[in-house]
Amino acid sequence: MTAPVLSTRVLNRTLLARQHLLARATMPALAMIGHLAGLQAQEPKDPYVALWSRLEGFEPAELESLLIERRAVRSVLMRSTVHLASIDDALAFRPVVQPVLDWELFRNKTWSVGLEGVDLEPVLELGRRLMEERPRSLAELRVAMAERFPDHDATTLAYACRGRLPTLQVPPRGLWTTSGQVKLTTLDHWSGRRVGTEAAPDAMILRYLAAFGPASTSDVAAWSRLTGLKEPMERLRPRLRVFRDERGRELFDLPDAPIAESDQPAPVRFFPSYDNVFLSHADRSRVVPEAMRAAPIRSQITFSAFAVDGFGTGFWTAKGQAGERSVTLEPMRPLAAVERRAVEDEALALLRFLDDGREPGPDPIRWAA
Repeated sequence: MTAPVLSTRVLNRTLLARQHLLARATMPALAMIGHLAGLQAQEPKDPYVALWSRLEGFEPAELESLLIERRAVRSVLMRSTVHLASIDDALAFRPVVQPVLDWELFRNKTWSVGLEGVDLEPVLELGRRLMEERPRSLAELRVAMAERFPDHDATTLAYACRGRLPTLQVPPRGLWTTSGQVKLTTLDHWSGRRVGTEAAPDAMILRYLAAFGPASTSDVAAWSRLTGLKEPMERLRPRLRVFRDERGRELFDLPDAPIAESDQPAPVRFFPSYDNVFLSHADRSRVVPEAMRAAPIRSQITFSAFAVDGFGTGFWTAKGQAGERSVTLEPMRPLAAVERRAVEDEALALLRFLDDGREPGPDPIRWAA
């Protein structure tokens, strides 16, 4: 039987629906974090903006409480980058993504050269003891490593502790009202629970499909940076629906996951830098049009972006302090008057969110060429 073909626009609307970007959801923040299988969180305040775009009435205090109460954590997970995840997912995902962290550590010459001839067991034992005694910065670990292992590169040894041990960044790092330098401890010590032992990616793939599907094997790899996914995808095939995109590429999906109609309206949405909606497919055409992919430097959506009619349309930058904050909008294509007004309305709502409900000051919106 021939697999149904899904148009780019259907894939776009389906992705937006599963990301709760067609209409803001009313679920708790922790439930949304779990549904999304984590949010990219390299910049401490980015997850707050990501949740604001997806949740009705989201307040930063809700996420702050989750971090302080240890129900959500900032940890190195998919793509060897910092993600905000529920503690349950962080404990379960870490052994699955460990090969990605190992590749960065042992294959990337930045670190691999300094690990030649090093017995990592005593290094990791020291690192774990120090981080569980109290949270430590990489600088503090580096000093300890230099004292204990003077014949090896201390920076590399400290980084090895970050990559080989299941670490997380403790608050106040990542809080809305305040922040702090990165200090690390281990997931098992922080949670009082064991880190998972299941390294097969099957369960994590199903979680990905729920939030980002339908998707190809290459798309799963782009989201996770895992390799060797052909075998688990074939193992899962009997449990999945199969589609094809307009180029004939095979897409997998959960059997009961809804497919959106192509004509569903998509409101303007603002995203933080590195939002997973832009980074979680090998083929980003379902949400990133050619004009944005061709933008110098920004083709990877490393700048904060906004979407019109469901597709990335431009970039935004907020500057200034509360009451004086402004946002600069840089569209990648001409906008109709109605689109321009919709972007400005959402930009004003964003400024109110960033300023904890205060009304923006004079001249808060500026358009770049």
